Amino acid sequence: MKMSRKEADEINDEEYFSYLVKQYEKLVYSICYKTTGNQFDAQDLTQDTFLSAYKNLDRFDRAHERAWLCRIASNKALDYLKSSQRKIVCEEDSFFMDVKDTQAGPEETLLQQESGQYVMHVCQELKSPYKEIALEHFYKEKTAAQIAAEQGKNLKTVQTQIYRAKAMIRKKLQKKAPGHNREKKGGIGS
Repeated sequence: MKMSRKEADEINDEEYFSYLVKQYEKLVYSICYKTTGNQFDAQDLTQDTFLSAYKNLDRFDRAHERAWLCRIASNKALDYLKSSQRKIVCEEDSFFMDVKDTQAGPEETLLQQESGQYVMHVCQELKSPYKEIALEHFYKEKTAAQIAAEQGKNLKTVQTQIYRAKAMIRKKLQKKAPGHNREKKGGIGS
């Protein structure tokens, strides 16, 4: 039940504060909850709101109590949202699902090692100068410009050697592919 200003002026601060808590606790909580979206933070902010109101009760003229408490609650909730001390609450496993693993797993690491070794083996089967160019470009993953600068060659020469080495590697891989010896006929079902 709402108290008149005359009734509010006739009681002491503790009784008036008790009345404010009973009358406006749910309203203050709902303001805090709508702002934070978290019931625990809303409870803490509701408590902070009433604590602040209690500390400043002697300066309050006891008029427009609802607006006064709502303003305190709004300010407390907004200060909380701005605060750099906000705690991140882990909700079940969703927090850990959002954390990205930047390191390769054991399977991926093994595949990378094996494919690297295979690329090196295929490149070493080529004849010079394509062998050296292929190793630098495909195994060590250097650009044509880097290779040209390191070896003191013309960029166009290196690019041509990379192109030819790629064609030679493709031809070797096609020979090793299963079913490469089958005669090509006129399409499916021939």
